[in-house]
Amino acid sequence: MINNLEIAKIFNQIADLLELKDENIFRVRAYRRAAQNLEAVTEDVSEIAKRKELTKIPGIGEDLAGKITEFIKTGKIRFFEKLKKHTSSIYLELITIPGIGPKTAEELIYKLKIKSLKGLEEKARGHKLSGIPGLGEKTESNILKGIELIRKGRERVMLGTALPLAEDITRRLKKLPETGEIVICGSLRRQKETIRDIDILVTSSNPRKIMNAFIGLPFIKRVLAHGPTKSSALIKEDIQVDVRVVEPESFGAALLYFTGSKEHNIHLRKIAVKKGLKINEYGVFNIKTKKKVGGKTEEEMYKTLGLPYIPPELREDRGEVESFAKGARVPRLIDLNDIKGDYHVHTKASDGSNSIEDIVKAAIAKNYEYVVISDHSKSLKIAGGLSEDELLKQIKAIREINKRLKNFRVLAGSEVDILEDGSLDYSDEILARLDVVTASIHTGFKQSKEKLTTRITRAMQNKYVNIIAHLSGRLIGERDAYPLNMDRIFKTARETNTTLEINAFPNRLDLDDTNAKRAKESGIMMAIGSDSHSALQLESMKYGVSVARRAWLEKKDVLNCLTADEALKRLKKG
Repeated sequence: MINNLEIAKIFNQIADLLELKDENIFRVRAYRRAAQNLEAVTEDVSEIAKRKELTKIPGIGEDLAGKITEFIKTGKIRFFEKLKKHTSSIYLELITIPGIGPKTAEELIYKLKIKSLKGLEEKARGHKLSGIPGLGEKTESNILKGIELIRKGRERVMLGTALPLAEDITRRLKKLPETGEIVICGSLRRQKETIRDIDILVTSSNPRKIMNAFIGLPFIKRVLAHGPTKSSALIKEDIQVDVRVVEPESFGAALLYFTGSKEHNIHLRKIAVKKGLKINEYGVFNIKTKKKVGGKTEEEMYKTLGLPYIPPELREDRGEVESFAKGARVPRLIDLNDIKGDYHVHTKASDGSNSIEDIVKAAIAKNYEYVVISDHSKSLKIAGGLSEDELLKQIKAIREINKRLKNFRVLAGSEVDILEDGSLDYSDEILARLDVVTASIHTGFKQSKEKLTTRITRAMQNKYVNIIAHLSGRLIGERDAYPLNMDRIFKTARETNTTLEINAFPNRLDLDDTNAKRAKESGIMMAIGSDSHSALQLESMKYGVSVARRAWLEKKDVLNCLTADEALKRLKKG
């Protein structure tokens, strides 16, 4: 998995450098699509390369397969190194800042001699960017916000990056005969959208063997600590990984302790003290007798405190302890196995990599019963949005495909742009022909809270709009959510029977868990969409399910848990 992420990062940077050189836009997009697909591959590309199957990955032709093989063998790609030689080293950093494109970055480097983010920050704070065309006081403010966003992003890692890496490490350690139980814990077990480091807990008959195997993994960059029962290391993406070996008798206590959250654990300790107990990573103990009364399993730990087992995703001290202590039912949280379909998938008709048939094949392999094809609408030209005629042809093609399918259904949908005035990118006549209409904002992010809220609520009032996608517009670590009056949006969604999307794409996860919980409490149905741009990215569904679980959602709250007919009936307006 490390190789996949590193090569994807290089391919994205190649695309950035080619864009600077005004290279063919299709060549630029080819590298970006290849990067997206590599990030979605769940097997390390080095294993795929051994089988000589790299070209089976969507978007990877002979040329890119050769570059991947070169990286696996040498740790570098000569073409990338050559491109970098002709570009300032700060360039690739500058273009990650929201509002700074390739040309502006060049101007900053060569006119203002910017050599670091710190240098840019100083110039922006001193209002010295005004000499660059298009950069005024407001832009300086946005650049400063962007720099802060990037710094925060470097401190934490996205769930979609960290989880596959942690799973890869546990998979490797699990192969050792000395490994007993092994569980990812910390904020990653709680499925937080970003994490600081990876924590792994193990029981073993030979702890030293586990420690040696861990620090000997091929992608370890630097060993920070190496002890008999605990070791820490940085892996290639500069993510810290801590592996601990504990006794089986204390495994539940350690798992509870190292899963957190800190606030949840503090609350549990207060309950323990009131009961004359002491709770720590070794178990639960009677304060008077010092006798251990629990610790082997988490269920045992909670039971000694008079509580039911609380799922890790709910352990944030947001009312869960008080609620369940009073006898409230622990929700049966939605599970990935409950998902019957995906509501947000793009094909090569717009900016995806695969055909409808490819998507269908991948969805059937996941035991889905249906998938909603949601290509972009006409105004989003950068994403190859479909004209009315192209959409009508796609609808017709979907109807023909359905005639050949058994026990599976393709629903004709579209991700329709919400225009500046809140109207839709297609006429009602066109929208009426779709099974599912998903509306979203892709432009005008800097508008006022009132205008953005009005755009969305007006779109909800359209009788053909079923779902609002990636409501807040955020990109984790890249772009903050735009301001919205959420109370007004929830009220309108409930009144118009509009479903809200939990976008499962790892850098969106939008709605976030807090707002998804509020939506549930407002009586609003939600749909999880992978926002896939390739068949491989259907795997992102699990991250949307993670958000849903943290939001306390059950099957009854999520459209994906219904059959296609049930869902279409539920989506109908008026």
